[in-house]
Amino acid sequence: ANRGEIAVRIIRACREMGIRTVAVYSEADRDALHTQLADEAVCIGSAKAADSYINMPNIITAAVETKAQAIHPGFGFLSENSTFAAMCEECNIKFIGRHHALGNKSNAREMMIRAGVPVIPGSDGVVADREQAHEVAGKLGYPVMVKASAGGGGKGIRIVRTEDELDQAFEAAQSETKAAFG
Repeated sequence: ANRGEIAVRIIRACREMGIRTVAVYSEADRDALHTQLADEAVCIGSAKAADSYINMPNIITAAVETKAQAIHPGFGFLSENSTFAAMCEECNIKFIGRHHALGNKSNAREMMIRAGVPVIPGSDGVVADREQAHEVAGKLGYPVMVKASAGGGGKGIRIVRTEDELDQAFEAAQSETKAAFG
């Protein structure tokens, strides 16, 4: 459930292991290398990622219709989406990747702290608004990173070097993640 180099690598590895593959693609990627290398290819929507590569119902439908037994999400897109991993489980499709509880950065951080894994200083849970962001950043000291708790592939992350940059970075991270992942 991805495109480009990561999909090509996964398809080639599967081929070496004798595993048949199904590539999904957007209308814009119809002739992409990953669609040519796979044993089968299914169009899952228009060029916009929200209509294709992160359209969970379309990807699950493609998997069910082709009788796929597993989905490798690659990196970014749905690789860290716990809802998608749960949908795969519900449809008896193996989700190949990290545990879906780690998809949400805030949840993952909390799990690591409970497990005694050292983590860098950060917020205790989700930062709900700009006011709370200023409070947390003030305690941590600048520079800080603002990261949306959901999403992936580097979307919704910003470095903030001074307090004056925080409001804009907070809003930009929210907007970018919402635009990319809904």
